[in-house]
Amino acid sequence: MERFQKIAVPLLAIAVFLALWEFVVWINGWPPYKMAAPSDLPAAFIRFQDQFIGMGWQTLWRTVLGLALAVVFGTLLGMVMGFSRVARDALYPLLVGFNAVPKATLVPVIALIFIGQHDFNTVLMAFLISFFPIAVSVGIGLSTLEPEYRDILAALGASKLTIFRKIALPKTLPEFFGALKVSVTLAFIGTNLVEIVSPHGKGLGALFLSGQINSDYPLMFAVLIALAVLGILLYYGVVALERIFAGWAEREAQ
Repeated sequence: MERFQKIAVPLLAIAVFLALWEFVVWINGWPPYKMAAPSDLPAAFIRFQDQFIGMGWQTLWRTVLGLALAVVFGTLLGMVMGFSRVARDALYPLLVGFNAVPKATLVPVIALIFIGQHDFNTVLMAFLISFFPIAVSVGIGLSTLEPEYRDILAALGASKLTIFRKIALPKTLPEFFGALKVSVTLAFIGTNLVEIVSPHGKGLGALFLSGQINSDYPLMFAVLIALAVLGILLYYGVVALERIFAGWAEREAQ
């Protein structure tokens, strides 16, 4: 029953959202060239199914690769900040300042530096926009490690590696996966920024831009739905990993 509820409730929420969307379009009498309704989208998916499959894959692999790089470098940077107060004091202002810069302004800069390297530029933007939450969460998790546990294990002769593996790593995992859930959506934003802005853009962002140029609003909204579906799938992939590696930290609502 609990498993059924976890599946049925999200699906019901999506169905209610789509029904409300359809109702708002219908009650206002908006034509498809002003606001597409959910009932207009299946025709767009069927008409452009080859583009959705090919460009959806382009968007997905670049996003996943950028996110994977963000996990590696964000975790390493977080470990440096978590174990060194000097590094934390030095790097935090730089990270906050960089994160405050609108990422859309970085797209033309990256495109000029790496001319013609569309795949690299897209992966780089996905990485740049998603590594900040991971680095900060890991840094905070390690810096707030209770010294009593560390001192007890050290007194028993445990090495720093053992202390990290037995105490620091498990304590950081809940914060890490919480940040990773945020980074999943941010990575998609970074990928689509480059796909839309770049003159040689590929992926769903380029398909959205094509719909905008041709005033094909059903196609534009179909792309948005496709992006939402990919984001949801990747998010629940992270949730599955969280249950495997940090399921002990989950608390059921009362």
